[in-house]
Amino acid sequence: MKKLASILVLVFAITFTTQAQKRRGGNGERDFKLTTEQHATLAVKKMTLALDLSEKQQNQIKPILMAQMAERKTIMAERKANRTDKKRPTADEMYAMQNKRLDNKIAMKNRMKDILSKEQFVQFDKMQKNRSKMGMHKMKEKKGSKNNKEDQRGGRSKK
Repeated sequence: MKKLASILVLVFAITFTTQAQKRRGGNGERDFKLTTEQHATLAVKKMTLALDLSEKQQNQIKPILMAQMAERKTIMAERKANRTDKKRPTADEMYAMQNKRLDNKIAMKNRMKDILSKEQFVQFDKMQKNRSKMGMHKMKEKKGSKNNKEDQRGGRSKK
């Protein structure tokens, strides 16, 4: 009887935790959606705080960020549609996407170099490098999560 009761408690505990994770929206979807203009405004304000931008610089950067974010939204919508169709990009498509992304990064860097002063650009460059490092760190955590679970269970790591 004690075993049955402990099993039931365990089942209820697991059920409640999975329900809580579903309610929380574990797949990254948010309840609120910001427009591209709102995203750009927030990004410009963050940059203003970090780089001490002038009003003129803010007005020059905002349209660039709005265009960048609008393009990002369309790409994400396209990816989401491909994911629902379970369509994977070919090697040539991946090359073209990465090439386009890097071209956009270079163009953005050149535009920012024209707008910002030398000190501001150095700080901006540092911020971008830190951002990319954080992204890489998050990707490693995501990829490593399966290995971490194995380690917790006593499995061997693939080092």
